[in-house]
Amino acid sequence: MPHVLPFLLTDHIALVTGASRGLGLEIALGLARAGAHILVNCRDAGRTGEVAARIVEEGGSAEALPFDVGDEDAGNRAFDDIGRRFGRLDIFVHNVGMRLRAPLDRISTVDFNHMLAVDLTAAFTLTKRAGALMVANGYGRIVFVTSISGTLGGRNDAAYIAAKAGLTGLMRAFACEFGAAGVTCNAIAPGPFATESNADISAERLERVRQRVALGRRGDPAEIAGPAVFLASQAASYVNGHVLTVDGGYSVTS
Repeated sequence: MPHVLPFLLTDHIALVTGASRGLGLEIALGLARAGAHILVNCRDAGRTGEVAARIVEEGGSAEALPFDVGDEDAGNRAFDDIGRRFGRLDIFVHNVGMRLRAPLDRISTVDFNHMLAVDLTAAFTLTKRAGALMVANGYGRIVFVTSISGTLGGRNDAAYIAAKAGLTGLMRAFACEFGAAGVTCNAIAPGPFATESNADISAERLERVRQRVALGRRGDPAEIAGPAVFLASQAASYVNGHVLTVDGGYSVTS
C-alpha cells in the first residue's frame, strides 16, 4: 500500500489574502512549506513582493498578487488572471480583516458599513469567484480566518464582532453551496495572538489574557500555520462547515 502524506500540498495553487504580516503571513509560510505555490495578497505591492521573495528564498514557490480586497473590480481582475494563467485555484484563505475598537456611540453608520465591506462583503465577492474556479475543477479548500470574538462578544468592538459572526455564517452557507462539488469551506477562529496589531496591548490587559488562557500565554503567530495546513489539506477531506478554534483554551475558561 503506497504511503500518502495527507498534509502535503505539492502542486496546489493557494491564494492567501492579507498575507503581508501577522497570521496571514504565517499561514502563507505554512502552506508554502507544505508544498503549495502561494499567491501572496495584500494592498501593498512592495510588501507582497517581499513575502513572495522570502518564501522563494526558503525554497518554496510564490508570487505577489497585490490588490485591495475591498475593490470588487480589482478582485475580479485578479481572479480573471488566476483563471487565465492557472486554470484553477486549489486553496483560498481569506484572512484580511480590519478592526475598529470603539464604544458604540463613537461608531458611525459609515464606519460600521465600511467594516462590513472589508471584513464580510469582500469575503462574499471573492469566495464566489474562488468557488467558481474550484467547482469547475471538482476540488477546493476554502478557509476563512474569523475570530473567537464572533462567538464570545465583548465591549467596544461591535462592528468587528458583527462582521466576524457574519463571516462564520457565510462560511457555513458556502460549505453547503459547494460541498457536493468537492469543495470544502471551513474557518479558523483565532484567540489572543502576539501579532503586530496587538503590540500596544497594556500590561494590565495582557495579564488578564494570560489568566484567561488555559495555556497561560498568547499564541505565537507561527502556531496558526498548522491548523491552516490541516484544513487546506487532504487530511481534512471530510471536514466541512466547521470552525476550528485556535485560542489556547481562552473560550473554554471561565
